[in-house]
Amino acid sequence: MKALPQLSYEFHALTDTGRVRSNNEDAVAIDASAQLAILADGMGGYNAGEVASGMATTYIGTEMVRWLQEQGTNADAADVRRAMEACVDNANHAILGASLANPQYMGMGTTLVVAVFLGDRLILGHVGDSRCYRLRAGVLKQITRDHSWLQEQIDAGLLTPEEAARSGQRNLVTRALGVEGTVHIEVNEFAVEQQDLFILCSDGLTDMVNDDDLAAIARQAIPLKDKAQRMIDLANALGGRDNISVLLVRTSAPGGKRGLMSRLLRAP
Repeated sequence: MKALPQLSYEFHALTDTGRVRSNNEDAVAIDASAQLAILADGMGGYNAGEVASGMATTYIGTEMVRWLQEQGTNADAADVRRAMEACVDNANHAILGASLANPQYMGMGTTLVVAVFLGDRLILGHVGDSRCYRLRAGVLKQITRDHSWLQEQIDAGLLTPEEAARSGQRNLVTRALGVEGTVHIEVNEFAVEQQDLFILCSDGLTDMVNDDDLAAIARQAIPLKDKAQRMIDLANALGGRDNISVLLVRTSAPGGKRGLMSRLLRAP
């Protein structure tokens, strides 16, 4: 099999309860060796959302890492897509089973974003309204499409994006893990270039911080851990109405030259 083009991937994740909620129902997971990143935003009764998101990241992370390690360099994008769909299906059944078996977990579910970086390709799956953005050459672009009631209204021409941003129905998702016997994960493939920055995030960030302000932080020549902290700090400064999670992935060529500012500001 042809060798995959090589890129180096740097990961950092940060999650915060926010200023209003008493517990954190978001969950994040990274396996840098497998080049895997997962973010989930749980929902449900007291602590149930935390259970759902934790189950999603644990089940999917464990199964995907095992599969990726077994495949090694033999995996291709189509294989990863099928493996991702199977892992999400297993997690969906596990979460739904726990919900049906435990009254305190009734109605729990979770959104999901899962990213596998394979050479110079990104295989990206998502369910619900947690998002992934890409910053390339200074331009920020949302590369997931929300599975939400508001997005459906925008797609149908019934609301403008500006009207949707002011709506009180921002958190009505149309897909989630653990709610029904089947769940459809949307999986897409993207080319990855050197110096791309990917931002996986829960709606606790995007409901508070607009895309222009998010892009301004993403462009700053600072370590990933500081970018993530500044994004969360801004969401909290603007109200912090929900849990806030950010998972950042930055690419570069292995051993390649970095700009002076990047090298000076590189995290230890």
